[in-house]
Amino acid sequence: MSRHSEASAGNPYTSRRKAYYTLAVLTAVYSFNFIDRQLLAILQESVKAELALSDSQLGLLTGFAFAAFYVTAGIPIARWADRGNRRDIIALSLFIWSFMTALSGFVQNYLQLLLARIGVGIGEAGGSPPSTAMISDIFPPHRRAGAIGFYSIGVNVGILFGFLAGGWLNEFFGWRVAFLVVGIPGILLTVLVRMTVAEPTRGGSENRQASQVAVPFREVLRVLWSRRSFRHLALAAGLNAFCGYSAANWMASFMIRTHGMGTGELGTWLALILGVGGAIGVFGGGLLADHLGLRDRRWYVWLPVITSLFSIPFIVGIYMAPDPYLALCFAIVPGILGNAYLGNTIATTHALVGVRMRAMASAILFLILNIIGLGLGPWIIGVTSDLLEPDLGAGSLRYAMLYILPVVMFWSVCHFYLAAKTLRRDLAAAPD
Repeated sequence: MSRHSEASAGNPYTSRRKAYYTLAVLTAVYSFNFIDRQLLAILQESVKAELALSDSQLGLLTGFAFAAFYVTAGIPIARWADRGNRRDIIALSLFIWSFMTALSGFVQNYLQLLLARIGVGIGEAGGSPPSTAMISDIFPPHRRAGAIGFYSIGVNVGILFGFLAGGWLNEFFGWRVAFLVVGIPGILLTVLVRMTVAEPTRGGSENRQASQVAVPFREVLRVLWSRRSFRHLALAAGLNAFCGYSAANWMASFMIRTHGMGTGELGTWLALILGVGGAIGVFGGGLLADHLGLRDRRWYVWLPVITSLFSIPFIVGIYMAPDPYLALCFAIVPGILGNAYLGNTIATTHALVGVRMRAMASAILFLILNIIGLGLGPWIIGVTSDLLEPDLGAGSLRYAMLYILPVVMFWSVCHFYLAAKTLRRDLAAAPD
């Protein structure tokens, strides 16, 4: 029997219905990943008041401290995923981060909350790399960016429910109850993942058989780093994420301090803008790239150039607007277009490596993306706000975001453009 025949014979995803069911479940898991991650953003003004925290401490909670453990744990977990059962790894990780989120409702000081958030970060490290690797083994290359784009709407669904549920639960019951109510359903979802999702055959979507030997981290890193397009792509994604995470983590605080909005109404607005709008953008970006990519694969990175560049004037408008509702209207365009790069970036990274490298390639991409985006973004905004506070008072956060985010977004555009220059050559050199 040929290697192609062997790969297809044991593939549990010959049924399109089963493929889309698993995609939906993995997207639900990713949603809980971001509900638990994003919840603190809408609660942090209440947490700050009760625990007497500074903006720098808040930025560390939502940014660097979380990201440092998230990306550090991501590499060994991804190596495990490239050798072991990815479905079981996802279920275990989901349980850990959901439990630590629920535990956050019981903390009594900053150190306890910091440790709980670190626990959430370690758990969430086992979510995306094995999930995206599974999706690439379920869906063929010409449908992959759309499938990963659909999976990536979990970011926005998570933001939607994080802001919506967190905002209203905080207003009526307090921030501790919000952590409990959001954490418990994720524990229940663990059972559904473990009992109903099948582990796909590696290479099954391309009808080829993967090597039985896992590729070492150094080899995956060498392959990726040798591709000039990946170096620019990863940096561009990290800078784009810097803007996205900074806005997602500080937008609520900015609107509360500058415009005096309540968490319930504000959470509803942000749920619609960043949740619904962002889901449209990330899924639409993946589908459009798959369509345009049939003509030229460089559209996978040209599209983020266009969407990111178009967003910049609206980012400026958010922080210059004198009225809260005008600011929120300006936020609609970046809210829709801000994550259009994500599915394209992951799919392109998978196309640059071999079948047994995909989970590790995802982990390396997320390591770069999250160190720059999640680690540095919210923290740098918080530190800058504290530095500006003596002169600008309550307006310090507004100007920290105004001075930094448009510049970083333009920097991201430059690297997406440079990634396109060598992409076709690098894709042609991808290993099996």
